[in-house]
Amino acid sequence: MSNSNGRPGPDSPVDQIANRHVAAFAALDPVAATSVGLPGHDHELPDYSPDGHAARHELARATARALDEAAAVGRLGPADRITVAAMGERLGLEAELFEAGEHLADLNVVASPIQAIRDVFDLMPTATAGDWEVIAERLAAVPAALAGYRASLQAGQAAAGPTPARRQVELGAAEARKLAGPESALARLARSADPAAAGGLAARLERAASAAQAAYGELADFLTRELAPGAPADDAFGRDRYALWSRHFVGAAVDLDEAYAWGEAELARITAAQQALAVQIAGDGASVDDAARALDADQSRKISGKSALREWMQATADQAVAALDGAYFDIPEPVRRIEAMIAPSDSGAIYYTPPSGDFSRPGRMWWSVPPGVDEFGTWREKSTVYHEGVPGHHLQVGVATAEAANLNDWRRLASWSSGHGEGWALYAEALMGEFGFMDDPGDRLGLLDAERLRAARVVFDIGLHLGLAAPAEFGGGRWDADKAWELLRTNVSGMSEGFARFEWARYLGWGGQAPSYKLGQRAWQDLRAAATGGRGGDVLRDFHNRALRLGSLPLAVLPEALGL
Repeated sequence: MSNSNGRPGPDSPVDQIANRHVAAFAALDPVAATSVGLPGHDHELPDYSPDGHAARHELARATARALDEAAAVGRLGPADRITVAAMGERLGLEAELFEAGEHLADLNVVASPIQAIRDVFDLMPTATAGDWEVIAERLAAVPAALAGYRASLQAGQAAAGPTPARRQVELGAAEARKLAGPESALARLARSADPAAAGGLAARLERAASAAQAAYGELADFLTRELAPGAPADDAFGRDRYALWSRHFVGAAVDLDEAYAWGEAELARITAAQQALAVQIAGDGASVDDAARALDADQSRKISGKSALREWMQATADQAVAALDGAYFDIPEPVRRIEAMIAPSDSGAIYYTPPSGDFSRPGRMWWSVPPGVDEFGTWREKSTVYHEGVPGHHLQVGVATAEAANLNDWRRLASWSSGHGEGWALYAEALMGEFGFMDDPGDRLGLLDAERLRAARVVFDIGLHLGLAAPAEFGGGRWDADKAWELLRTNVSGMSEGFARFEWARYLGWGGQAPSYKLGQRAWQDLRAAATGGRGGDVLRDFHNRALRLGSLPLAVLPEALGL
């Protein structure tokens, strides 16, 4: 089967609408286009001004109308029904967020234009003079992109809608100031150009990077002098705003009070399991911290230096692919390749970037190592590699990307909800424990440590943003940032102060995102139980293969797609 663009793939009227939407959206959001490997826009940056947001909103509305018309004209097949339902849910939420003015309050420490503009350069090839020409053109576009972003924040400040909290504004200003300084990631990028590859572009790259740095400096000044003084001191989103973002991230409506109570119960369950394992590791009376110190002192579990970390990540990922393929999953050939990378930034984030649509750029897991961190414990980090790699994000995203013959471009490349994606990645971590890959007591403690953090942030995130009552052990009264910090520090072991503060600030400013991991994992576990009746072996492998080949779907739509 060939679609209307002449390449293999489904070509129903609904598929054509979905494909046109992806092409149009790529033109309006070149960062997203680069992220999923859609060519033609790597020299551009999005228009982050109010007009740019309005254009993306109008595209979403036009696509929603086209889907409604296609559904009204004729009877849809099963695949088209799922596409219409999934796109309708996602586009509808985009419209709600736009109408609420959320696009004018897009500022946090991990996923706002401040970071998106910087991080997109990590994905760009640098092998040839042509590659560096594209980088130079995109660098030159940074000042206009940041000016548009500033205009949106100014419009949000003038409106009566949501605005970012003062803490996020101040942290964003600090990050922008760093990107304006001599050690800016953009300056390092320009300096890294190999003259043999870049040809005569060195001076142009330097000028473009210098202008981009100056633009980040102007943004930092604006945030500090204009936006911060009027920004609200309260970090909490409030119930109505939070509920909207929760639906966006989870991909389904959530009973927030039930989820909070469930998070508390999960936190207690995981803490008890971790305590029992600590005794096994370090002896009678040992605490979790005692066990962690014993594991940290074990030289066989230590890695020194970023290069060694990258090599260990790569080897662990490659071993997982070899062990899982054919036994627990059917992994398409191009998905068997994954690259471990040390990120140029130093925020502490660990993340995955997808392959290009044709797999010419592989999927990559990135580790952004904070300053001063040079030692890593494998017992803490093994589950992270499974989360970002296989059977986590890389398997999930890679399988969908490889389904070009069966999925339209939106289902294959552009659809994403955190509940589905991050929920799968947590489910994948647990699978590796179930399949025997985490039987070592140290690795098992690390897996429980990660699970404990995910449960704690369900309590942290929902409790703080909804203003719920904090337990007496954290001071009682209404949850606030200081009480949430104590909750976080109580439920992580060995996390550096800098990384913990980054996580804390992330939850404060990105309401609804962090709980979507654990809530998504619960949804995946429920779907598995319904589909397999608790059976393993080929039944479980078939469930996994079938679910992943559907592409990323909102959790509200996934049960129907699975016939449940």
